[in-house]
Amino acid sequence: MAPSTQVPMSTTSTTTEISNGAAVLHVDKVKVARCCNPNLSPDKLSIRGVVSELLSVANAEKVLISLGVGDASSYQCFSEGKPFSRPLVHSVEAGTFDCYPHSFGSPSARHAVAEYLSKGLKHCLCESDVFLTSGGTQAVQVALTVLCTPGCNVLLPRPGFPPYESFCEICNMEARYYDLLPQRNWEMDLDQVRSLADCNTVALVVINPNNPCGSVYSPKHLLQIAETAGDLNIPIVADETYAHMAYGGSKFVPMASFTNLASVMTLGSLSKRFLVPGWRLGWVAFCDPLGTLKQVKVGMELLMNVTAGPASVIQAAVPDILSDSHDQFHKKVLTVLEHSADTLYGTIKQIEALKCHSRPQGSMFIMVEVDTARLRGINNDMDFAKELMKEESVLVVPGTVLGLKNWVRIFFGTPADLLTDACDRIKSFCERRLIP
Repeated sequence: MAPSTQVPMSTTSTTTEISNGAAVLHVDKVKVARCCNPNLSPDKLSIRGVVSELLSVANAEKVLISLGVGDASSYQCFSEGKPFSRPLVHSVEAGTFDCYPHSFGSPSARHAVAEYLSKGLKHCLCESDVFLTSGGTQAVQVALTVLCTPGCNVLLPRPGFPPYESFCEICNMEARYYDLLPQRNWEMDLDQVRSLADCNTVALVVINPNNPCGSVYSPKHLLQIAETAGDLNIPIVADETYAHMAYGGSKFVPMASFTNLASVMTLGSLSKRFLVPGWRLGWVAFCDPLGTLKQVKVGMELLMNVTAGPASVIQAAVPDILSDSHDQFHKKVLTVLEHSADTLYGTIKQIEALKCHSRPQGSMFIMVEVDTARLRGINNDMDFAKELMKEESVLVVPGTVLGLKNWVRIFFGTPADLLTDACDRIKSFCERRLIP
């Protein structure tokens, strides 16, 4: 019998011919179509796949404005005065970092990340607690991979970050979704978390500051999360990709501040706060004074020995980048983001068919509810995004991709004039489609 990963395309056949008086038998081989991992089906939704589809229907008569992919690094208003290239240039010119990097990351870079994450914590991290990864996405991948056990499940937020679901499927982990509550500034439904968890739950994923909702959790809510995880005896995977990117009176507090209640695996990167997503440097840090993740950490060491990490020259620049607070640069970025958040939030409030339950306090995103019953020819969020592209060439991400139907995610890490133009187009589109 053929393996399950092979699909016969034709059967074996034979032909006979006469050559120099002798019979020669020809046997045609079976042709087989090779199949990939079924969890990598092209039918599954992804942000990049949906964005590609939307881009194909853009209005060619209007300049495209992308409010879909969260990358502010390409805009001058954010990157001006960015000081992080100098350490990288120095590491390249030195020529001493051209060798293969350490499996877990270079000692100096791991030490620098440990010090950076330990600021303000009662329990300080050390070099051995940190594992460097190729960006934040690989940090998600290795964290879930190392936690995976037969029959396990992981608790994910809804709406959330799609790669978590994708990696769960690849690892054969069951994803169970708890809701974020828009009426409560996107706080977690902790009663639902308790109802979903069981003896096979290996982690509770918490994204703060939040992508896609733009919320920043208060110390009180973070304490409630830690108490819930502690009661359930499950570790927290704290996705803090947007750490310290908080404004409008909110303040970022790391989940590791509550490791007296629950063990924490902190995921982060240089991508967002430092605006160098193309450098692909991230980390997984074990904040585990309770010692419940000891075996998981051993598994991480084994996994990283067979997994490629970030480039050695990027790692060499990390100590210099993290040793300086760069307060002026970060403050400028947050000022621009706060102004953009106010602009977008103010516009949404003026549009009858759209609703934003709370003003963004962090990251670069806002979730907007679409009243499809009020818009002619719009049946769902996918229709909204596609028709908006066809008419106005403004790209937004349908909430269905993020787990929340009839919502859209809008990125606002753009120059003020570009965002104002996009807001005007969105408003005009909704007014034309509005059913009185």
